[in-house]
Amino acid sequence: MSEKILSIKDLGKSFGNHEVLRRIDIEVNKGEVICIVGSSGSGKSTLLRCINRLEKQTRGQIFYHDKEVRDVQKEINDYRSKVGMVFQSFNLFNNMTVLENCMLCTRKVLHISKEEAFDRAITHLKEVGMAPYINAKPSMLSGGQKQRVAIARALCMNPEILLFDEPTSALDPEMVGEVLAVMKELATTGLTMIIVTHEMAFARDVSTRTIFMDNGYVAEDAAPEILFSNPKNARTREFLSRYLAG
Repeated sequence: MSEKILSIKDLGKSFGNHEVLRRIDIEVNKGEVICIVGSSGSGKSTLLRCINRLEKQTRGQIFYHDKEVRDVQKEINDYRSKVGMVFQSFNLFNNMTVLENCMLCTRKVLHISKEEAFDRAITHLKEVGMAPYINAKPSMLSGGQKQRVAIARALCMNPEILLFDEPTSALDPEMVGEVLAVMKELATTGLTMIIVTHEMAFARDVSTRTIFMDNGYVAEDAAPEILFSNPKNARTREFLSRYLAG
């Protein structure tokens, strides 16, 4: 039986009178790669930000290993160290080198030694093909290289779950492939991943589950071979119609 890591129950989020998320129920098991797809404005990124507690939900609960994630900053910090996030805009520190970017959080949050932080950084920078750039500043890197550094930095925390918020949307088309290749490789390691993406072929080929969101709801949650070949929901079929026709 799969080990349940995360449970999202009856989650809702409103900004003023605008309801962005509506009664979301999702369970995440160890080793799953879940891709979340849907139209812009359907609530995908807001859901990820609520999971990471960058946004506080308006209703509902989030459980990590059956323990509710409460509004206590220390608990949220501990939780975030295990539920990492990679942003579409990289969020690297421009005044630091690639190596310093990857060492900072492990030193400040996990309080590990400088030597161990260095070893982790080098290991994960090698994993994403960025070890030759350890002394470079972000301004010297391409968008694809910045995103690979951001992935390495997240991996340095040894997260149990890694969230990706449209990690290729800020990239030029020729750089998308290099980032998706790194993520495909990560998906084979057993790391639990939740990925918001517009890359339909990637979602089909890499995910173990694909979730289609529409108007703040989870409209369909199925294995990719079902969702991409025989979606049950009319809105899913409409959303995927151009992709399916191709």
